[in-house]
Amino acid sequence: MPPPGVPTEELLIARFRAHARRLFWSALILIAAFGATAYFYDNLPAPFENWMLLAAAGALVLLLVVVPYVIWYSRSVTVTTRRVIVNHGIGARNRREMSHARGYTIGVRRGVLQRIWGVGTITLSNGVDAPLRLANVPNVTLVHETLADQIEVSQILAHRDAQSGSDGYPGS
Repeated sequence: MPPPGVPTEELLIARFRAHARRLFWSALILIAAFGATAYFYDNLPAPFENWMLLAAAGALVLLLVVVPYVIWYSRSVTVTTRRVIVNHGIGARNRREMSHARGYTIGVRRGVLQRIWGVGTITLSNGVDAPLRLANVPNVTLVHETLADQIEVSQILAHRDAQSGSDGYPGS
């Protein structure tokens, strides 16, 4: 721990995405599209041609495999020693943050399917801002314990700095 009055460095604790279970159907569609394309290639009835089959398979893969993957990949959660950061968006990026020092309550919800996959939904609420919802968090109990520890450490440091008469900035 740094001495009282010295600002603490912000360190990365974890960076993760939602569990990839929502890509399960996309993976099945990809396998089925390739299998059907391989089976029907050069075996189509007279009015259809191979380019039509390839175009239909390409459109199916684009809409039902690539788009869900890009959406899943565009959302991430970062936990540092100072805050929780949620980034999402494909074209324009949206970012929400919640500081550990302000404190917040941590709610964990695990449905039946989420327990099967080993994930859960964490809701962070500080009573002022809109709750921050982290859906399908992998290793939800580990993330919950990490967030609780970070709140405690941040509040201990804030209390120590307040007791020493410093606001945490050099030269004050």
